[in-house]
Amino acid sequence: MLYSFCPKCGQILRRRPIDGVERLACSSCGFIFYQNSKPCVGVLAVKEGQLLLVRRAIEPYFGYWDIPGGFLEAGEHPEAGAIREMAEETGLVIEPVEILGLYMSAYGPDGEHTLNICYVAEVAGGQPRPASDASELRWFDLGDLPEQIAFDWSHEALTHLQQRYN
Repeated sequence: MLYSFCPKCGQILRRRPIDGVERLACSSCGFIFYQNSKPCVGVLAVKEGQLLLVRRAIEPYFGYWDIPGGFLEAGEHPEAGAIREMAEETGLVIEPVEILGLYMSAYGPDGEHTLNICYVAEVAGGQPRPASDASELRWFDLGDLPEQIAFDWSHEALTHLQQRYN
């Protein structure tokens, strides 16, 4: 998302090279608008060779299967965010086992850049139920995952997970 006006003083932001990158900056107060990737978490809950995915009930990627997860809150530790997001989206309590990897992507075709921290986790309790942004939860065999997977980074993470468990 690009802005036209400085959030500090209200003057017009203009593009100029800063640190070798074209950035929006305010010539009045010196504010620089850095377009950083938003931190997100994803949780790969694996049980007996199966993986839990959620079917999206919202855009982007309405109807596609997705790795449970979401955006971190300001100041939230990624592991705490993974536990929170999994409880919110699935009703399940998890214990993160390890970080599978870090993946760059965007939230939807024209969305903001994201840094996705993907955890492998074990289910420790809770009652499975889809949240308001999901229409369905389903366990899939790791060797037979659905084709319609939301978000580019998810494909990469799922490939890494399959390689690890094969």
